[in-house]
Order: sequence, then structure tokens, then C-alpha cells
Amino acid sequence: MIKYVHTNHSIKKIRMRTTMKEVSEMKPKYKVIINDIKSKILSGVYRVGEQIPTESAIQEEYKVSRHTVRKAILELANEGFLRSEKGSGTYVSNQYQSKPGGNSNNKIIGVITTYISDYIFPSIIRGIEGRLNEANYSLLLASTNNDVEQEKKALEMMLSFGVDGLIVEPTKSNLYNPNIAYYLSFKEQDIPFIMINAYYEELDVPFLCLDDVQSSYLATKELISKGHTQIGLISKMDDLQGKYRMKGYIKALGEAKLRFQPEHVLSYNTETKLELYTNLKKFLNEKRDVLTAIVCYNDEVGLEVANVCRQLNISVPDKLSIIGQDNSYIAKNANIKLTTLTHPQEQMGHDAADWVIKKLQGKKDLPNETYYQPVLIEGETVKELDVQ
Repeated sequence: MIKYVHTNHSIKKIRMRTTMKEVSEMKPKYKVIINDIKSKILSGVYRVGEQIPTESAIQEEYKVSRHTVRKAILELANEGFLRSEKGSGTYVSNQYQSKPGGNSNNKIIGVITTYISDYIFPSIIRGIEGRLNEANYSLLLASTNNDVEQEKKALEMMLSFGVDGLIVEPTKSNLYNPNIAYYLSFKEQDIPFIMINAYYEELDVPFLCLDDVQSSYLATKELISKGHTQIGLISKMDDLQGKYRMKGYIKALGEAKLRFQPEHVLSYNTETKLELYTNLKKFLNEKRDVLTAIVCYNDEVGLEVANVCRQLNISVPDKLSIIGQDNSYIAKNANIKLTTLTHPQEQMGHDAADWVIKKLQGKKDLPNETYYQPVLIEGETVKELDVQ
């Protein structure tokens, strides 16, 4: 995870390279207790004003000395997470939420994205940053690398820091998320937050998304209009975008009375992304005499398909047409001009920041759902077939 603290037009960055296993092995026992109790407070297991287990109960749970337990409780009290009442016990405090320096006018907005420097994310963050600067707000930025454990750490950081609002790109949004309790904690504390690119279907939260169904629908429909009937799909299935982009692909096939063929679909996820080149090579080699076109999850995948085609001597677009999605900077700067579809990118970032600012200003009737409509951008990777 990378943490950025953006204050007064400057960004402080801390890169966390240590693995979770290494952290666990290096961590003193009192630190383990501190982190566990913090997590329970921040996720709402222990609520403000509630009494935590006794020292002897904590001692028994963690198999440590009473001195270790007291050291952990003292540090948590110093950080504002706990308060001790003599003769009564130890209770959850909300002092940790106090702003550094006590300046309530300096609003801090947390931003959590799956990635920061890759693909379309610099443009999204630029849009957020620009709008926050206009309002003289500060930015606290973290990335998750699409890993739920890193998302948990990012959410804990935001809650500990006491951010005034939050913009989040969900992590593995098509799978069950174990961090839902943290989002509910934001809700309970009336900290406004909005999601971008996707959302957690378990939560009733505002979001800004590209219409991913429509994006793949338009891509597939474009290929069908050019005479293609054997159309493949490559999609990422642990994110909601992949699920909906597959839905658009299936919808377009159905409207054209073309049969959906599962063997024409290659799926991958965050963990198998490193194997995508190898899997693409096998998939395209097996389908080289079957498929005439492919709809890709995004531009990154589209360019990888083009790269594999060069390795396999499959001519693009003469033998295989390719459509990407998102109109990313990598597509704009590639050697091949990829046919793709638009993504709002910087506008989405601006709108997300604007929503949070207006919410903090007490504005009512803000939109709960916003879908941006994609537009096809013709490149040089789609060929019209001669239909006999």
C-alpha cells in the first residue's frame, strides 16, 4: 500500500514494502494487541463508550503477561482509542478522531483506489485533486493493489486519521468483501463517502460508474455490424466491471441471434493476471481458425492481445479484430491505434470530489447513482468482413 498525505498543495508519500507475514513475525506482542483492538474499534466491533474485555481476559486471549497488556492499553489510551476509569474498567474513546492541530476548517478527504500510477488512475486522481484544491481541501491517498487486506489497512488509516469524507474504488468488487463493517462504521459516524468505477452490491451507497454493460454492448455490436459472428471475450471476473462487461457482450450477441459460446471466453482475476500472456497465447493459438474478433476487458488487455498476435503471426485486423475499453493513455500512445470506448476518468474524479464537498456543505438531493455513457472511438484494429 502507498500512503500519500496531501496538504497545502504538497504530497507526502510513505511506501509500505513489508509483507503481512514479515510484519507479523517482527511485531512485538503488545503491538499485536494494539492492532487487534484498533481494528475492532474501527470496524465497530467495540463501539465508542463500550467497555473492552478486562486485562486478565486480554492476557488469557493473547497468552501474554499483564505488563504487556497494560503497555498496549496505555499506548491505545495515548492515541485516543481508549480511556481508563479507575475501579471501573477500560472504555472505547473517540478522541482518536480529533484532527491533528485541531483545525476543523481544514477538511481532509480520503481517497482509496486499487492502483495509483497505472492505467486510468492518474487521470482519476488528477480530477479529484483538482476539485479538492478549488475548495482548499486536503487529500489523503492510499492504494490497495486490489487486495482486501490492504484495503482493510487503508480503511483503518482513514478512520484513525479522522477524514471528513471518503472516495473509494472497491477492491475485488465482484466478490464478498470482508471489510464491509468498516464502511458501515463510516456510515454510523456520518462520514460521507462515494464509490467510483464499481460498488459493493451489499451496501446501499452512492456511486459513479461507467455504464460497463453498455460499453461491452457497443463494442460487440460494432463488431457484429462489421460482419463478425465468431466473437471472443476476455474479461476480469473478480471486479464488478468484468461481470457487467460480460453482460453487455452477451446482450449484444443475443440481440443479433448469435449463440453465446463459453469456450469463446477467457477469464482471469487479480491473482492470475501475471499468467495472462501465457493463457492468451494458448487461447489465441487454439482459436486462430475460429474467432475473427475479440472484445477485451480494457485497453491494457487489448494491447496484450495485439502483442500476442504478433508473436503468433496473426495479423491484426486482417485475421483478428480487437476492441479495447476505457480510452486510456496507453492506448493513445501505443504503436497500434486501438479501437476502444471512452471512460470519464478525470471527469469522474472531479465529480466524486464535488459530491463529497457538496455533501459536507449540507447540500441535499445529491445523486445516488451516476452512470457515464461510453462512446466508441474508431481505431485501426477492426476490419469489416466481406459477407457473402
